[in-house]
Amino acid sequence: MPKETIFIDVIVPLALPQLFTYRVPHEWNSYVRRGQRVVVPFGKNKLYTGIVYRIHHVAPHDYEAKYIETILDDFSLINDYQFELWQWIASYYMCSMGEVMQAALPSGFKLSSTSKFILNHHTQINHQQISDKEYLLIEAMEKRNSITIDEAAEILQIKNPHRYIKSLLEKEYILIEEEIKEKIKPRTVSYVELTEFSLNEKNLEHFVNEISLKKNSVKQQNLILTFLKLSDHFTQERKKVRKEDLLAEASIQESTLNTLIKKNILKIRKSEVSRFDFNGYSPESNKELNEEQNEAYQKILNLFETKNAVLLHGVTSSGKTEIYIKLIEQALQQNKQVLYLLPEIALTTQIINRLEQVFGKSVGVYHSKFNESQRVEVWNNLMRAKDDNSEMPHFKVILGVRSALFLPFDNLGLIIVDEEHDSSYKQNEPAPRYNGRDTALFMGGIHRAKVLLGSATPAVETYFNATTGKYGLVTLNNRFGGVKMPQIDIVDTKAAKANKSMKTHFSKDLLSAIEEALQNKEQVILFQNRRGFAPMLQCNTCHWTPMCKNCDVSLTFHKSLNLLRCHYCGYSTVPIDVCKACGSDEIVMIGFGTEKVEDELAVFFPLARIARMDLDTTRSRFSYKQIINDFEDRKVDILVGTQMVTKGLDFSHVSLVGIINADSMMNFPDFRAHERAFQLMAQVSGRAGRKNKQGKVIIQTAQPNHFLLFNLIKMNYLNVFEQQLKDRQLYKYPPYYRLIKITLKHKEKHILDYAANTLANLFKQKFGSRILGPEFPTIGRINNYYLKNILIKLEKELPLSASKIDILSNISQMRKTSEFRQVRILIDVDPS
Repeated sequence: MPKETIFIDVIVPLALPQLFTYRVPHEWNSYVRRGQRVVVPFGKNKLYTGIVYRIHHVAPHDYEAKYIETILDDFSLINDYQFELWQWIASYYMCSMGEVMQAALPSGFKLSSTSKFILNHHTQINHQQISDKEYLLIEAMEKRNSITIDEAAEILQIKNPHRYIKSLLEKEYILIEEEIKEKIKPRTVSYVELTEFSLNEKNLEHFVNEISLKKNSVKQQNLILTFLKLSDHFTQERKKVRKEDLLAEASIQESTLNTLIKKNILKIRKSEVSRFDFNGYSPESNKELNEEQNEAYQKILNLFETKNAVLLHGVTSSGKTEIYIKLIEQALQQNKQVLYLLPEIALTTQIINRLEQVFGKSVGVYHSKFNESQRVEVWNNLMRAKDDNSEMPHFKVILGVRSALFLPFDNLGLIIVDEEHDSSYKQNEPAPRYNGRDTALFMGGIHRAKVLLGSATPAVETYFNATTGKYGLVTLNNRFGGVKMPQIDIVDTKAAKANKSMKTHFSKDLLSAIEEALQNKEQVILFQNRRGFAPMLQCNTCHWTPMCKNCDVSLTFHKSLNLLRCHYCGYSTVPIDVCKACGSDEIVMIGFGTEKVEDELAVFFPLARIARMDLDTTRSRFSYKQIINDFEDRKVDILVGTQMVTKGLDFSHVSLVGIINADSMMNFPDFRAHERAFQLMAQVSGRAGRKNKQGKVIIQTAQPNHFLLFNLIKMNYLNVFEQQLKDRQLYKYPPYYRLIKITLKHKEKHILDYAANTLANLFKQKFGSRILGPEFPTIGRINNYYLKNILIKLEKELPLSASKIDILSNISQMRKTSEFRQVRILIDVDPS
């Protein structure tokens, strides 16, 4: 009988509107599985790693299906839960499955024709383990430093070298080039074991008796006896000892061990261990809940009986983390997995220490600061059952940022979204432009898992859903341990400047409070939501300002680098001494950032130890952890930072928080500006105070009577929430309306204007007055592309899927005009 023909629909990591169908060679029919990686040809002479999405017997009508090149896995890398999540993200956020795949998979899983590979110099190559073709590739890498898959194909004189590349990667003899930038040293432990020959007791006894008669074999005999003593607690089939422990216990050089290996008595087996540092397991550190916490915990459990999602609204330092830990314990007792989401990598540093104390090696961490090997390790860990022969821990609790949503959970019971209000949960570039909180809620539905949202200052949409019954609502109104809410003082900078009591950017009150805190051996946090030294330089004569050559934005001065730098495209140049417009040498700095705050503090407080936490100081992999640990260990007296310092960090010796410029947040041109300003100021204020002393917050502003500050002093979130609801209902914003932002980009302004007007007119034919724009955004040109935005406001009652179909249809219609084919169109559903 002729063999049946199998076709597969494959997701490739490209922004394609639909999946491509490929044909499976007959000899692979029984091996192909949904969720496997396959190598497929696409375009002219290009190969990509794709994911098998659907297996069927229907040939495509409009093109001839090409054969897949190879199957990379013996198992399904992507499970059905993940596929359902990918499909929802692609549909809801109006992007392609390929874009979701690109975001979801670690780069180590996505080999393409352009991937570069390099030798791993930290691993010694065993030439008996490699084939002739693998040897040729290793030899080429030694000569060329790096090779691509296309070059590997040329070297081996074959079309598809993927299986040889994959084999070398699995043996850790080579690395993807981007991993080298992280300077990975694969972490393995060498074990000494008995060979098959010496597992036979008679053979081993005969050998020991034989060498005992030789004077020059005393060290060998000693090593074998030490091995047998140390491995005594293992079964005969699994006698093994760490190599370093064996040599240390026997006080013998490695050469003696090598002799026994050559004699086929002992052998070395390398076992991979976790690349993650483990901070210690101390289950007794699990704290008992106080009365209010326990009441909140019980309410959450009760609400989970009828609600899939619950909002825990607790003031700063109310002990939400301890409630999370109790809920995690309960999920683990039910043998469920837990996903604990945080908005920022910085927050994982403190939380991981706390979780590891309670849950030990069951906790895994997943975020972008880890190299590809670490991310692949976590992924593989979740896919496999606990292997008794492995030194690897089995992760049951994953702590991560939004990208952790894409991991292969298959028994998820609880998702915690901490600081759920934070805008960092929203992915802006590239697509998919998803919101981590909202995606977590959908993911909970897929897995039938419960979702807990936590915040001291919930997003308006979240609190609206909680008060209207969509989510459950539980509140914590008091700080843990009787700590008082901080005293908040408002300093009128306009009046202070008038009476000349300001010293540069610091009021007399703030400087006095810092000095008092330092004298009392207490710590200070200062918040300025702008990095760099000065946002712009300006000629004092003609007011000319150095601008970025690629963007419509002024260049920011960075003193430590002595550069003017664009924060949008990265362009930099040396600072100017003379105005390029009028020739004047009166160049002044306008505004200030965290770098300037740090610099001026060193003048006012020369003995103080000052650190800065912003994007510029946290670029390296361990920089977050180092800064936070130094502050926790009181090696730093004053911490200056951007919004990184506002997010859920817990420092027990901070008595003073200073907000240096509240006006820039409150006056930002965005409908969420007041909501976010209140959230940021309330969060950073929550860092002040400890058990026996009330903390203090000083806010500098030229608008001391602003209603946000009035409510901040009283920590009255509800007043701010109610005012926001009134404004948003009046002006048609969420939670009453849905927003979809369409951004058009082109290098020619006149083409962009024409395209944007054409598309807006098409939209208006369908959506009428629901369309705003097109308008230039605040910064109308970035990286030599002009930008225009169209905002679509849709009533919640309108069927969203039908509206999206109309939007895509209008975009497709516009693209039929040849002039517009090079116009890039970005779709952002629920823009932040």
